[in-house]
Amino acid sequence: MTNETPRLLKISILRYNPQIPEVKPSVETYELEEGDGMTLFIALNEIRERFDPSLKFDFVCRAGICGSCSMLINGKPTLACRTLTANLDEEINLAPLPLFELIGDLSIHTGNWMRGLNERLEAWIHEEDQKEVDFDRLEEKMEPALAEEIYETDRCIECGCCVAGCGTALMRNDFVGAVGLNKIARFRLDPRDKRDDSDYYDIIGDEDGIFGCMSLMGCEDSCPKELPLQSKLAYLRRKMVVMKDEK
Repeated sequence: MTNETPRLLKISILRYNPQIPEVKPSVETYELEEGDGMTLFIALNEIRERFDPSLKFDFVCRAGICGSCSMLINGKPTLACRTLTANLDEEINLAPLPLFELIGDLSIHTGNWMRGLNERLEAWIHEEDQKEVDFDRLEEKMEPALAEEIYETDRCIECGCCVAGCGTALMRNDFVGAVGLNKIARFRLDPRDKRDDSDYYDIIGDEDGIFGCMSLMGCEDSCPKELPLQSKLAYLRRKMVVMKDEK
């Protein structure tokens, strides 16, 4: 038990509903007492229940797995459910992630962007014969170290934080971003994928791919899963430079 007086949080939220364009964006500030172990997800639910039921924000898992509650928290892309208010000042500023389709307030639609990216990169395992799939065939064994390296890339939850924190993505709409390059690194490592280096070069070997990355590390700094994105991007850059010299 503690006798300390709870902090009074002032949470300022950028409000806008694109379905009502005549109502211009505004910032609304809500005050509430901080509770023990309070996350921004808990705080937003309290704001919606006590002050404004129209407040829009997303959540599903509440455990940093689904990526739905990604937003700008004091200017940094991250997850509301993983952010303790105790680690922030009393005044907190919230806004939706840039680049993605805005549903309203803090709610964004990352699904269309991610689906388009996956289709563009053909983010699935390519076998030698795509037309004939033997569902009864046993998968080939994989060395544990390689499986672990592939799993490391698969921990991406497609929350969009790395894209929102990327200087190149903010300037160039067609840049695939770290989330896309991480996917390519994953399939480049996987021995079950039968594409060769030239296939990967055709997908990401330009300014919209690996050579557009400015290595500002905004993606890795913003990743809530703390993926080693820069090492994966450096790996791809070395591979693609060799391919570029051979062309």
